[in-house]
Amino acid sequence: MRYALLSDIHANLPALHAVLADIDDRSNVDATYHLGDLTGYAPWPNEVVALLREREIPGIAGNYDSTVATDYKHCGCKADSPHEEELSHLSYEWTRSHVTAETKRYLASLPFRIDIRPFGGHASGPTITLVHGNQTLNTVYVTEDRPDSFLEKMARNVGALPADVICFGHTHKPWQRVVGGIQFINTGSVGRPKDGDWRACYVLLSMEATGARVEFVRVPYDVDEAARAIHESKLPDEFAEVLKSGGAGAATSSAAS
Repeated sequence: MRYALLSDIHANLPALHAVLADIDDRSNVDATYHLGDLTGYAPWPNEVVALLREREIPGIAGNYDSTVATDYKHCGCKADSPHEEELSHLSYEWTRSHVTAETKRYLASLPFRIDIRPFGGHASGPTITLVHGNQTLNTVYVTEDRPDSFLEKMARNVGALPADVICFGHTHKPWQRVVGGIQFINTGSVGRPKDGDWRACYVLLSMEATGARVEFVRVPYDVDEAARAIHESKLPDEFAEVLKSGGAGAATSSAAS
């Protein structure tokens, strides 16, 4: 079985279109899932949700999705400076005021976690667990510098066993590591990368008899179209520069998740 995993689209419709086209061009993708944060920071929250629903792509709720759905006081994002915190609030209020009631209902319906049994549930075999942050909250950042002890605790709380796979997003930076025989995969970001590469990022996960094989796929898209749309909206102009720089410019922000 081969899965395409998309996270942190963040209302970037051109990036999502490019990634889905790339997946469509591949003949060996059995299923596609999203790992949340469909909204925020770009001007197409309703269109992104509608496209995922049209394509019948299942997935989970990111922090941005569950906070928008419940009208929480803020997006649950982390900010490293007062300016970044201000930007995150501006994005959240813009998004809340522009999502439709139907979009909110869909966001509220998303589960917190999905477990996939690629070889069926009738026999023992690996489990793929999808969460947005970690197994407790969708606001927790599982960054690459987390120690093995943190990941071991995460695996215990998930109930993971050797050969299982735990996938997550939220940080917008792709990475993978094996700890205790368990594969940990951060799927990066489709719509707002922060690793210095502006191209959309998603994961192809192949579950084979010999174990899990991971490929991080980078897809170019019309980033200028996305930037123009941000400038034409009342979202902060800094968000366009974050897209163009892949999060490496002066406007980079931990508030981007």
